[in-house]
Amino acid sequence: PERRSEFEPRLLAAMHGIGAEVIAWVILPNHYHLLANVDSLDLVSAAIQHLHGTTSREWNLADGQTGKRRVWYRYSDRVIRNDAHFSRALNYIHINPVKHRYVEDPYEWPWTSLHGYLEAHGRDWLRAQWKAFPPDRMGKGWDD
Repeated sequence: PERRSEFEPRLLAAMHGIGAEVIAWVILPNHYHLLANVDSLDLVSAAIQHLHGTTSREWNLADGQTGKRRVWYRYSDRVIRNDAHFSRALNYIHINPVKHRYVEDPYEWPWTSLHGYLEAHGRDWLRAQWKAFPPDRMGKGWDD
């Protein structure tokens, strides 16, 4: 939990540092998802590579695992195709802690942008979004 709490602001700062508009995120024990509006995926890739290199080095040093453990395994990106894809991606990100059985209710997960959406739009709006754009319709392999 401490590392998720430490990683969250670093991820958001890395994205803001390249001028990305961060729209949604969730950080889980072994992966994370981020939805952002960016000018260049190359900038995102470079920022993520730097963040992953820095955090993996720090965490491996702290755990005495330098040279023994790989922390981050892969990075992938997707271009959002349309408004429906955008909404499904947003919902998928927010439901991810439930999908992976970390919690039964997505509102229980602290490392997510869901709380900001709840505060800004309310639970009824979120339910309507999930009903209109079910996250279970995301493409196979999107989260493997």
